[in-house]
Formats: sequence, C-alpha cells, structure tokens
Amino acid sequence: MIKTNSILDAKGLACPMPIVKTKKAMNAMDAGHVLEIQATDKGSTADMKAWSESTGHQYLGTVEEGTVLKHYIRKSSSDEQIEKKHENVISNDDLLSKMENQKPVVVDVRESAEFVFSHIPNAVSLPLGELEERLSELDKNTEIHVICRTGSRSDLAAQKLTSAGFKQVINVVPGMSQWNGPTEKSIS
Repeated sequence: MIKTNSILDAKGLACPMPIVKTKKAMNAMDAGHVLEIQATDKGSTADMKAWSESTGHQYLGTVEEGTVLKHYIRKSSSDEQIEKKHENVISNDDLLSKMENQKPVVVDVRESAEFVFSHIPNAVSLPLGELEERLSELDKNTEIHVICRTGSRSDLAAQKLTSAGFKQVINVVPGMSQWNGPTEKSIS
C-alpha cells in the first residue's frame, strides 16, 4: 500500500483532462504531499511523467491495477518548480500554408491509436512515451514541427527535443483538435 495525501479520480477522461485535473489538485496540496491519480487513458503515463518534469514536481511511478493506472506525483515546493513552455510556436494555419510549398517535418506525439484514425499526410508517429528511445530517428539539424491533440503533449515533446540538442523545434498550436488541413488514415 502506497501512502498518499490525496486521491484524484481521472478514470474515463482523455488527454488533456487528466493533466488539467492533476494541475488543479496539485495547486490545492501542500509541498511534499503525494497525489495518487487514477486514470484509464493509456497515454496518461507518458503525460504524467512529462508534465511532472516540466513543472518540477516529482513523478514517483505508476502502478497498473487491471484497467486502472495509478500515477503517483509528489508536489515540490515553489522554489523547486517553474512550469516551462516551449517558446517556438506555430499556428495550425501557418503550418498549413508552409505545407503548400514545402514538405515540413511533422512529428505527431499522440498515441498510435489516435494517429491511425487521423493524421497529417507524411507526419511521423512518435508517441510522447517513446520519444526518448526513438530520438535517433530524427535529424537534429532539420526543422521539426511537433503536434498532438491540443498542443500540451507537443509542448512537452518540444522541450525534450530541444534539451536533447535539436536546433529547430516548433510546437504546433492548437494541434489536431482544430486542424482544418488534409488528413489521412492508416488503418489496414
């Protein structure tokens, strides 16, 4: 049994809601306290790790119990945390106009199930949880446009890529949830 100070029920919620609710719950907690987040979204493990990293909170780990993922995060004190945002951003429309006369590299960091049903043509599927192991698949000197559903996971991915030495990383906002450009499916 893991001792926690608070439990958050995020079962049945999809990205970005588990993070939104976690952020709110963490704000109400004291530094040093531990929050247990119960989620059913498979992508929530990578999201919790990345969000914790970007805010300075301590991701302790995840325990699977059937279909429920129990994530544990320790709240850091205010001097430990500063939420970072990736500074280099492009709008959906600007990416779309860029696509008219060039073939920009687009890395989609949503879960593969999200990617299969709808993605930008020629986009590379690289789920956030696999990003670190698959960095070698990307060219550090190429301009990379990172996209997810809402701009949240892609922001975290853009930060990771930049800190790994990638020179030209751009977060696409607001992401696939409001993408009006061409899409394709890759269901066989």
